[in-house]
Amino acid sequence: MPQLAHHVFFTLKDSSDTATDALITAAKKYLDGHDGCVSFAVGRRTPDLVREVNDQAFHVSLHVVFESRAAHDVYQTHPRHLEFIAEQKDNWAQARVFDSDLA
Repeated sequence: MPQLAHHVFFTLKDSSDTATDALITAAKKYLDGHDGCVSFAVGRRTPDLVREVNDQAFHVSLHVVFESRAAHDVYQTHPRHLEFIAEQKDNWAQARVFDSDLA
């Protein structure tokens, strides 16, 4: 059974340092440490990486690798995940989600 990578790229309505820090802090509080999580990282877009191939249309990225699709599916409906969404979604202009099975 492959691991599942869950990547989310957030574009914020308010991208001030305060609002960006609030999203990162909330992600660490609510999204890290779930059962079946083998890797967790969250951070700001690196502003000076501006090559033609660098996507500039986000402020914060979230990267979670789960041991299985089943672990990911439990995470999606977990109360901590839902609390993160409820607390933070009003400041999202866009949240792009990229899920993939890892070889």
